[in-house]
Amino acid sequence: MTPENPAADKGPEPASASAPHGPSAPPSSSSSASSSSSLRRIVAASLVGTTIEWYDFFLYGSAAALVFNKLFFPGSDPLVGTLLSFLTYAVGFAARPIGALVFGHYGDRIGRKKLLVLSLLLMGGATFGIGLLPTHATVGTLAPVLLTTLRLVQGFALGGEWGGAVLLVSEHGDAKRRGFWASWPQTGAPAGQLLATAVLAVLTALLSDAAFMSWGWRVPFLLSGVLVGLGLWIRLAVDESPVFKQARERAEARKAQAAKLSGEEQVERMPLVAVLRFHWKDVLIAMGARMAENITFYVITAFILVYATSELGLSQQTALNAVLISSAVHFAVIPVWGSLSDRFGRRPIYLLGAIGTGLWVFPFFQLLDTKDFGAIVLAVMVGLILHGAMYAPQAAFFSELFATRLRYSGASIGAQFSSVAAGAPAPMIATALLAEYGSSTPIALYVIAAALITVVALACAKETSKRDLTRIGEDDATDPAPAPSDSGPAGGSSASDRSREAVQP
Repeated sequence: MTPENPAADKGPEPASASAPHGPSAPPSSSSSASSSSSLRRIVAASLVGTTIEWYDFFLYGSAAALVFNKLFFPGSDPLVGTLLSFLTYAVGFAARPIGALVFGHYGDRIGRKKLLVLSLLLMGGATFGIGLLPTHATVGTLAPVLLTTLRLVQGFALGGEWGGAVLLVSEHGDAKRRGFWASWPQTGAPAGQLLATAVLAVLTALLSDAAFMSWGWRVPFLLSGVLVGLGLWIRLAVDESPVFKQARERAEARKAQAAKLSGEEQVERMPLVAVLRFHWKDVLIAMGARMAENITFYVITAFILVYATSELGLSQQTALNAVLISSAVHFAVIPVWGSLSDRFGRRPIYLLGAIGTGLWVFPFFQLLDTKDFGAIVLAVMVGLILHGAMYAPQAAFFSELFATRLRYSGASIGAQFSSVAAGAPAPMIATALLAEYGSSTPIALYVIAAALITVVALACAKETSKRDLTRIGEDDATDPAPAPSDSGPAGGSSASDRSREAVQP
């Protein structure tokens, strides 16, 4: 059985070796805990950064449903054009695992903060560039090629952003309220959705269809340049994670005192290899846990724009306003769910969201089919509230699965690799099912299948809410020191029974 508090690292300091098991933080963790004001600053930096990055990412999704199918893929059947537009949307997801690998590798080696600054610059630059792109009418097939290239940059940056942002908060906060504080960067998703949808809603309300298609759609993308400047100003002011600093100091001490432990040095050089070797089960759990969360979100917020306009004959404004109102509620409930995960555990809250979305999907489409604005808002709002029950504890849950020196890589890989199978094709699959069957029933069954996968993944996981981040995957001080050839960073729930307590790869 995996202990709730995996074993501690046997660093050179006696205090670390004698740290007791239990939910309370060890002395070394307490001594470096951030003050309330410092923690709030860290949360603000992560929240602003993730909001900007998700604004950029979701803006593309909304534009793919409303604009890009006409400007970059003209001459196609409306649904075919939308499918091609969503294909470029999905390309961004394909780049996210690459970003997770690269940013995770260097984030575990040189720190979280530097990589977060880089991810913000890449995402903002790509989004600003999309606002300057020529359309198909101007440069022909070069237009979708350029669009796809910038979308790849967006995906690459976002693949590295999420892991670093949630870890920066998780590793600064205290264990008792980690779920609450770590859920705040998660609110960047609905905040970004809210901001992107609000800007598009205002523009579509103020501009004629011709003006919006001609130049109005560019405005939200160009605004990204201003937002990135604000995000950098806040993000550059924060300090590196104290948990990461401690782990790096211990690693340096180990190298200095036992340079012959080449296996240990290799782990420090290649976090990816260690993650796949010692945390493979945790990676699979994270990937499965994301299936329902990812698919549900993109069906609710991106595919709804297609369903409402092409199937129900409603205006773009109606669908955008429903998502806008619901995103505000989504933003508000995420910290509540995060706090509840501190009280009741990550798995119960996550399971509530997964089962709830599976049960809600049929009523969701039935409410949409009424074409009543109030019913549509209710459908989207309840769907996003249930999604929040999965998304809120996800940050702390994934952080608690991996050892510190592998955490950026592990959390990012688990989160982003699943996006290729979940979020990336979700709007396309839903659109294709609608085109093929002309009914929402196959789409609902698709969401239910995703919910079942998530339930199975959570059933295979252990509760993590009481784990001490400084002790996960490290040597147990009560065990004899392993032989040099046996040392390595075993995962909290993925190695043999003995390696759950001591490092025995």
